[in-house]
Amino acid sequence: MDLDPSLRELVARVLARPRPVGRRTVIGVVGAPGAGKSTLAAAVVGELIAAGVAAAQVPMDGFHLADVQLNRLGLRRVKGAPPTFDGDGYAVLLERLRGDRDRAIYAPNFERDLEQPLAGAIAVEPEIDIVVTEGNYLLLQDDPWPRTRAACDEVWFVDVDQEVRLDRLIARHVLFGKSPQDAREWVMRNDEANARLVIAGRESADLVVRMA
Repeated sequence: MDLDPSLRELVARVLARPRPVGRRTVIGVVGAPGAGKSTLAAAVVGELIAAGVAAAQVPMDGFHLADVQLNRLGLRRVKGAPPTFDGDGYAVLLERLRGDRDRAIYAPNFERDLEQPLAGAIAVEPEIDIVVTEGNYLLLQDDPWPRTRAACDEVWFVDVDQEVRLDRLIARHVLFGKSPQDAREWVMRNDEANARLVIAGRESADLVVRMA
């Protein structure tokens, strides 16, 4: 993975942070759809674990509203936009992850094959010291997203070439069942509207990570 700063430098940055007794470090990774947030978060967690540090990855995508709720709210066509997430629930989870080390905390994940959230899929045990969470809207200024930002010690913005990002995003939609034409239409209509919201928060990130 070609990064600037490098993966080694990113891990060193995390390890250099003071870690108050009884509290976890929470690192947020934000970027437009298809930027590589999950890939970066997984790589950082993997390197931390290899260095002997107890770490876990917790995605925002587990807080997608289920399709039954999107249909009820009339939001199925804009799935992935800010109102289609339980942002308050995500904020509460991050606050718990940061401050509660007395018991296991269970977090949802997102099942790509089903395109649905999956409750309680991730267990963050008390011994976990560092949580890396990734999602689109950690730097959004509208409620409830500032609360999620406040629950993170740092937020990194993942930057990538626009053409690479779009190709990757279309390929992902095709992989999970859309035709190439439907995938491109969805990306240009829906994902790119969300990308503009995400990119608007770039300057408020603590660090910009350039992914080649």
